[in-house]
Amino acid sequence: MSDTSVTLKTSAGDFNYPVLEGTVGPDVIDIRKLYGQTGMFTYDPGFTSTGSCQSAITYIDGEKGVLLHRGYPIDQLAEKSTFMEVAYLLLHGELPKKDELDTFVYTISRHTMLHEQLATFYRGFRRDAHPMAIMCGVVGALSAFYHDSTDITDPQQRMIASHRLIAKMPTIAAMAFKYSIGQPFLYPDNSLSYTGNFLRMTFGVPAEPYEVNPIIENAMRRIFILHADHEQNASTSTVRLAGSSGANPFACIAAGIACLWGPAHGGANEAALNMLREIGDVKRIPEYIARAKDKDDPFRLMGFGHRVYKNFDPRAKVMKETAEEVLKELNISDPVLDVAQELEHIALNDEYFIEKKLYPNVDFYSGVILNAIGFPTDMFTALFALARTVGWVAQWNEMISDPEQKIGRPRQLYTGATQRDYVPCNER
Repeated sequence: MSDTSVTLKTSAGDFNYPVLEGTVGPDVIDIRKLYGQTGMFTYDPGFTSTGSCQSAITYIDGEKGVLLHRGYPIDQLAEKSTFMEVAYLLLHGELPKKDELDTFVYTISRHTMLHEQLATFYRGFRRDAHPMAIMCGVVGALSAFYHDSTDITDPQQRMIASHRLIAKMPTIAAMAFKYSIGQPFLYPDNSLSYTGNFLRMTFGVPAEPYEVNPIIENAMRRIFILHADHEQNASTSTVRLAGSSGANPFACIAAGIACLWGPAHGGANEAALNMLREIGDVKRIPEYIARAKDKDDPFRLMGFGHRVYKNFDPRAKVMKETAEEVLKELNISDPVLDVAQELEHIALNDEYFIEKKLYPNVDFYSGVILNAIGFPTDMFTALFALARTVGWVAQWNEMISDPEQKIGRPRQLYTGATQRDYVPCNER
């Protein structure tokens, strides 16, 4: 806490509120006593100017295009680290030593299997069900199978639940994909890496061996790392809000998955690819660029700009390089990919987009990569949920461990009718 404070002048008098300082980033006005002292509370739709918690996990500077996990720049982690290292970092605060990493990887690998009865759970869904609908249901159902890790007051049970969620999410997502195409489920192969195991469970078949392409495996590793956590976004805030009530960890993560499903959040990469398909041909790009600049046209370029980043999304640079590597490796000729590359080139050199800082974001490139690898569009958000589970459980653990955390209870600016008396139906 700093020695400074701010003064709020109201009809009831003047009130001072302390200013809190983080290790980096903007100072924060502590208004926890505001309502009790003044009878007023702040009005902040979307909570874009409200700090809902204190956290030591992820820091974003949207003006400078900075993203740090526990102090480490995202581009360094994506280039040099494994996903298991990042998972350990987010959960425990430090990069693991070799023996710590080996133990962590071993622990995760021993939780990758799903309870066999959950396989029959999938058959309750239609074949054309969206994978996110399946993931919401299956993850929520985990609490019915793993009673020994739902006591949130026990740190050991919380960590077991965290390990289980991180380990089982690739299996759950791969099974959702297999179910949609009518292929048999594949059991995990714990001799493979986290990403390699997921690729095999998704694209392998029992009748023949599956060889993991190292370029594709590396691309998925980067995608998972780049999506692992992103501060107090909508889904993370949902997980924290659900967790603040004391809900079990599986229910909290299911709530996060439901929030992530929205097209303005995790569904953005799906929306971006659908937009590229709508454009369809490089020759039509000028038409859509003109529409994007027209304020009266409802069309918007998906995959450009960001709610937080007012500069280039630091994850997008890594994604762009990854997209180039994947497209070269697979030697794919696809009109959608041609449209994406040309649209990116035009947007990065158009004064309108430069002035408004509408740069391609992580969703623009990830959709291109996942499409090239062979994932259907409706799996994109499921992959996002798979990767983000690591951040969700880290944030959930941090929240539960915070002695100052209270149940979430936002207030409102009421604009409805004032009190009035009931009138019988025949007198109205």
